[in-house]
Amino acid sequence: MIRSRYTLFLFLILAISSCRSSPGSEADETQAATQPNIVFILADDLGYGDIGPYGQTKILTPNLDRMAAQGRRYTQFYAGSTVCAPSRAALMTGQHTGHTYIRGNGEVPLRATDTSLAKLLQESGYTTGMVGKWGLGLEGTAGVPEKQGWDFFTGHLHHLEGHHQQADSLWRLTNGKSTKVPVPQDSYVNEIFTQDALAFIEDQKEKPFFLYVSYTLPHAELKVQDKYMQPYLTAEGKSVFAPETEQPDGKWYRPQAYPKAAYAAMVTAVDDYVGQIMQKLEQQGLAGNTLVIFASDNGTHLEGGRKMADVTEEFLSSGPLRGVKRDLYEGGIRIPFIAYWRGNVEPGTTSNHVGAFWDILPTFVQLTGGAAPAATDGISFVPDLLGKDKQREHEALYWEFSEGGFKQAVRQGDWKAIRFYKNGQPERTELYNLSADVGEQHELSASNPQKAQELEQLMDQLRTPAENELFKIK
Repeated sequence: MIRSRYTLFLFLILAISSCRSSPGSEADETQAATQPNIVFILADDLGYGDIGPYGQTKILTPNLDRMAAQGRRYTQFYAGSTVCAPSRAALMTGQHTGHTYIRGNGEVPLRATDTSLAKLLQESGYTTGMVGKWGLGLEGTAGVPEKQGWDFFTGHLHHLEGHHQQADSLWRLTNGKSTKVPVPQDSYVNEIFTQDALAFIEDQKEKPFFLYVSYTLPHAELKVQDKYMQPYLTAEGKSVFAPETEQPDGKWYRPQAYPKAAYAAMVTAVDDYVGQIMQKLEQQGLAGNTLVIFASDNGTHLEGGRKMADVTEEFLSSGPLRGVKRDLYEGGIRIPFIAYWRGNVEPGTTSNHVGAFWDILPTFVQLTGGAAPAATDGISFVPDLLGKDKQREHEALYWEFSEGGFKQAVRQGDWKAIRFYKNGQPERTELYNLSADVGEQHELSASNPQKAQELEQLMDQLRTPAENELFKIK
């Protein structure tokens, strides 16, 4: 295994990493969490099995390994969708894709009337900051960050901007308006996002804060700093994952001689950035009153030179799950999800609670003393997070996605159904029992037609027709 063969390189990663365990002060340990700070870190296209806490053995993730060991690891948490924009819309609005306005990719902005998590936390007295990919509203629309509750912003407005790891400019919130500003030549955007996140944390002295860190790693263009590539190269500078197939220069992505090594390095880069944020919280004496959550927006991708064999054979990026980004199989929507809050979340624990992105809004609102809107599809998982009181469970979880042919999915208990459409009409429904078949290898609709029909009816009940023409059933 690469992890064992290249243990020596772990020292390099730990040297790069800024996250070192250090004891907090007594005041830090006993600080009352009446209004906790919240940091939500989102990776882009990171698979369920891409990090150590979920079984990865070839990619080094020491900081996330530590975070899971000191926090709570969720094994049945789901993204809002199987691609970025609707997943983020579910996160921000507390609604699943049967109810959200944004149900797929495309430059469709949040509306002034849409619920916004950031607005709700502002109303509870929080300073709100965001770095990274926004993707929910371009300049001149109601969806720009300054109109959706953000006090601080550095990042991408257009989701296509996030396809490249280097850029000549980024958007910053200046004098209450998102403005495009140049960045140093040859800089890596996720490095800038991290530095701005650290600066935001350092500036928060007076009020509780909510920080949303939306990285563009390990998404799309497989390009990363040499310091992160080093553990995945031999002494001769070749990939340790040979054979590799070079990614040529193309319309969207620049050339990459070693796509597998670059993907692993990008995951390790995310891990290092998480470590830097965790260390900053320690330095500021905030670790005892800050909930930190790490998650991914959907399953792993097949872009920029990445192949299905990389997912299923080299890295097992989806773990035991079937599918990748753009699928409604588990590999497209079930995600790594780790919560850390020293003194509040029990260390080294695992939760099988079934939750989804639309639960984030009611959870954060409850923790911060606000009131969740009635329109939310979410359920607060504070009881499970803190190990107090009985956790309410979902009757069902629902997704729909129109790209590549309309399809729907619903999970109720251990049962999961996926319905595929052709020319706007249902074509077939696949049925799985996840308790016995988490990899969705044994399709059961023929032997359980009544259950399949029940879940089809549930799909119809759990959605309202899409308002935007882009997302209607076709």
